[in-house]
Amino acid sequence: MPVVRTVLGDIDPTRLGATDYHEHLFQISPLLVGDELDDEELSGQEAALLRASGFAAMVDATPFGLGRDPEGVARISAGTGLHIVATTGRHREAHYGEDHPMQVWDVERLAELFIAEVMRGMLVDDALVFETPDVPRAAAPEGPPVRAGMLKAGVGYWSITAFEHTTLLAVAAAHRATGAPVMVHLEFCTAAHEVLDLLEGEGVASDRVVLAHADRDPDAGLHASLAERGAYLGYDGFARPRTRSDAELLALTEKAVALGCGDRILLGGDVARRTRYLAYGGMPGLAYLGERYLPRLRSALGDDVVERMLVANPARLLPLST
Repeated sequence: MPVVRTVLGDIDPTRLGATDYHEHLFQISPLLVGDELDDEELSGQEAALLRASGFAAMVDATPFGLGRDPEGVARISAGTGLHIVATTGRHREAHYGEDHPMQVWDVERLAELFIAEVMRGMLVDDALVFETPDVPRAAAPEGPPVRAGMLKAGVGYWSITAFEHTTLLAVAAAHRATGAPVMVHLEFCTAAHEVLDLLEGEGVASDRVVLAHADRDPDAGLHASLAERGAYLGYDGFARPRTRSDAELLALTEKAVALGCGDRILLGGDVARRTRYLAYGGMPGLAYLGERYLPRLRSALGDDVVERMLVANPARLLPLST
């Protein structure tokens, strides 16, 4: 039977419930100086707010090398009751920089790392991989290994660098070996078809892929063409009126659903910043999606459509396919 791989073990997809497909409990990046998420107690408090807002599960979308804390995520999952799917993979190149030691890693070495994190357990400390060949694996509170259940890659704005191309090839190899679903970070939904073409050529069916930040380009026709290929659309731009208002995103979602995308949209917050987490002293926090945006979405589209986005669609994407 298919299973969803969470940080506390494998579960039946029917147990997921309402799922926030994209958040970050821990994240440190040179692109986000001053916005580090690095405090387990505070991140746990924020996760509890997400749980109280009506979500039963989430994907922690922080990939390798950006301040992950798999054991901390497992403790937060145990303490809040949230099912949490952790992520392995590598983000777009800008998050690492020209001098990062992973610049020299080839497809085979990356794929070996990603496969091991899904099958054996996530590294307890990413930095150790550059110091010792035998890095300890993270363990959950009751002792089992903390394993990743999502593979992630990232590309730039209308650009796939050699670094990012290597990541996509490694993620594809890891998918073939593990059956884990794939998330791809897009910049304003550019190069979406190109990414799907590349992944399909490497044996990753589009219906195993979620395109993060699809809603950053409010083009319902583009989204329909991606959904027709089977790809999932990550809508996660809420509470960002400087770039696009919630009203615009509601209108986009209505158009996309009218074009047949209702079975392919996933919802998340991607809040991802210390200055945007209530527990760290910022706002609007992880509860914004459940408490402020979803009531408006339900009013516009009805409960049945929204439940598909929150429950049925994640339960279809997230299980391992082998």
